[in-house]
Amino acid sequence: MTKDKTAILNRLSRIEGQVRGVGQMVADERYCIDILHQVQAVKAALSKAESEILKDHAACCVSEAIASGDTAEQRVKFNELIDLFEKVKR
Repeated sequence: MTKDKTAILNRLSRIEGQVRGVGQMVADERYCIDILHQVQAVKAALSKAESEILKDHAACCVSEAIASGDTAEQRVKFNELIDLFEKVKR
């Protein structure tokens, strides 16, 4: 995670603010549908952050393993991705 570290950290900070905002909405007893819309926005923002981190992983870690020619390292990186995708399906 080197290339877009600052961008990802900024995105996560915004998400953190969104989550605090949702908490404040609940505390203020705002309309449930409005709260749910904000929860959906947080989920979408987290999904986008996840995608960016995954792209970075593929561009850096996985491509380095492929370029290394080390079959064991390639297998490790491949298995990491498979494990991640299996978690997403649940």
